[in-house]
Amino acid sequence: MPVIERTSGLTYNVDFFCGYSPERINPGDKNHRLATITKVTSGSTPEAADIVDALYASIVTSGTHRAPSIRVAEAAKVIENAQRDINIAFINELSMIFARMGIRTRDVLEAARTKWNFLGFEPGLVGGHCIGVDPYYLTHKAESLGYIPQIILSGRRLNDGMGRYVATQLVKMMVKKAHRITDANVLVLGITFKENCPDIRNSKVIDIVRQLQDFACNIDIFDPLADPLEVKHEYGIDLITKESDLKPGYEGIMAAVAHDEFKRLDIRRYKAPGCVVYDVKNIYADSDEYL
Repeated sequence: MPVIERTSGLTYNVDFFCGYSPERINPGDKNHRLATITKVTSGSTPEAADIVDALYASIVTSGTHRAPSIRVAEAAKVIENAQRDINIAFINELSMIFARMGIRTRDVLEAARTKWNFLGFEPGLVGGHCIGVDPYYLTHKAESLGYIPQIILSGRRLNDGMGRYVATQLVKMMVKKAHRITDANVLVLGITFKENCPDIRNSKVIDIVRQLQDFACNIDIFDPLADPLEVKHEYGIDLITKESDLKPGYEGIMAAVAHDEFKRLDIRRYKAPGCVVYDVKNIYADSDEYL
């Protein structure tokens, strides 16, 4: 709004007004769409807020929630994603602990979910353009006001390190099975930031790839949903998009994204003797390591 004022010569809330509604679309989700998600609306004046709310109420069948100000609406958007980030970080940390205990995180979560108020979050990589980004907006604002967030930044650090962590765990498992790591053939399943979605923005799978590259592995990345030109432009890597281009003899397989196509994939066809399967999303029942 200050930029518009400076360049137009108009006065904010006198000559022009602002309406705001935070985005809540969940990429790849066929059930929660624009019309079926309650829409938070706001405006720079009560009259502007009325216009924005009426506009969205005309198309959103699940209803609207009119926030008292634009700042409240934006703060709600930020904490929706920060809350998920923190909860996933907690489960990721538990997965690290349970790995040392030799028990499967999924088994623990299934037992815990029998309690009516247990929150059913899953471990995994936290990427994308919302959950992995929005908490930084809030922490930046807090720091500008003299407050250093503790829980939010701690969760961010843990989630940002998960790609490197799982890549290192795969290499450790391969070493235990006497595989030579230099020039080892490793298959990474998925490059998008979430399952059944072509979006590669802020994908944490690239952290897995970079870590494996640091170990001097030969890496093939297979994702039938992602755009290979976009992946090449964004990350500088060549993408396999057809199963027919995969080769047998991988010493390590990293199941990073739970695309439905991967759930139907017979990875036994591509495993070398003693192949280690690290299953980030618990796709395969016979994986060697998992979150």
